[in-house]
Amino acid sequence: MNRTEQGIAVYLGEDCLEYLQGITVGIAGAGGLGSNCAMHLVRSGFRRFVLVDFDRVELSNLNRQAFTLEQVGQRKVEALAANMMAVNPDCECDVHDVEVTADNISSLFDHCSVVVEAFDAPEAKKALVEKLVPTGKLVVAASGMGGVGEADALVTRKVRDTFYLVGDGKTACAGDTPPMSPKVGIAAAKQADVVLGYFLQLFDKEGGR
Repeated sequence: MNRTEQGIAVYLGEDCLEYLQGITVGIAGAGGLGSNCAMHLVRSGFRRFVLVDFDRVELSNLNRQAFTLEQVGQRKVEALAANMMAVNPDCECDVHDVEVTADNISSLFDHCSVVVEAFDAPEAKKALVEKLVPTGKLVVAASGMGGVGEADALVTRKVRDTFYLVGDGKTACAGDTPPMSPKVGIAAAKQADVVLGYFLQLFDKEGGR
């Protein structure tokens, strides 16, 4: 157990931390939602990740994504993995610099117990949900977090036992309602909270504490 994990174990306990470290988390998209959610999950004790994105860090990403100015131009999955390992050097990141399609969703996230949907395109969101929800994996998606204000409208909805949806369900990130750090960050934190809460409940059910 490294120094970061010792600090996290103060809050979770060593047995619970070990349980979370055995779970593989898929992050489908390393932008505003995915990068921030992944950082929350590392700080929550998770250690195994599959990171998938095909984009590079741009200046316009820095207003809401978990990257630094020095990382502009880098592949997002590689930059995110580096930032995660800066928090926990024993973090295991399986990075895939590819576009997620209906044909490769299953193979990319085959070994994941949970997948965080963090895409921009509605069609990509739909494809991932339709492909993975029937498998029984926990899927935590997001819809509607554009603009500024009315942050309390961002809610977590349990659609099925293993499918949750975060957001207001209507406010797309567009011209008049651009993606801004506060609301995107809230949605990402809510996604991470669903993941953490779900597995803490499983740990308790299995007699962990």
